[in-house]
Amino acid sequence: MVFLDCGVCFLMHKSRWIGLSMTLVGVAALFVAPAQAQERVYRCEGKPVEYINNPEVAKTRGCKLMEGGNITIVQGTAPQAGTAPRASTAPRSTPTASRSANDRIDATAQRQRDSDARAILEAELRKAEERLTLARKEYANGEPEKQGIESRNYQRYLDRVAELKAAVGRAESDVEGIRRELGRLPGASSASAPAAQ
Repeated sequence: MVFLDCGVCFLMHKSRWIGLSMTLVGVAALFVAPAQAQERVYRCEGKPVEYINNPEVAKTRGCKLMEGGNITIVQGTAPQAGTAPRASTAPRSTPTASRSANDRIDATAQRQRDSDARAILEAELRKAEERLTLARKEYANGEPEKQGIESRNYQRYLDRVAELKAAVGRAESDVEGIRRELGRLPGASSASAPAAQ
């Protein structure tokens, strides 16, 4: 008798064990056999060198059968429809490369872009200043009112005070960052210096 442990213990006769082991060997052979079998691979010379496994295509192209050693084949991805490879071999222009006169933006279009950017930044600045005002009001100089269980659980109160202080710091940082961005825009000297709170 053989003892087999499979989570639940079973007692089996030798004949059953041999039958089961032969079945397992047969199943394992089904999985191993395809991994060992390889198709014939043909090498087609040219630019670029291609490796194919279709004998008819290989015969029409005059490809040679690859022999000896194992060959690993990795399936490539097909290019997406509508995208063709670039035929141009000219180097790409870099941001620092000089631009021609045709690439320049009209001065009025640039001024319009700058004014749009300024309007967006000013709206963001107003929102950030409102968030800062609310955060400071809720923080109340480090002494906000206790809420609910915080009168009995002082650590929870201290944690909330720390979170409020961090929120005030983030809001101040946001306001400063937006003001810096406004200062970088052309014509910033006239309207971008609102009074600090």
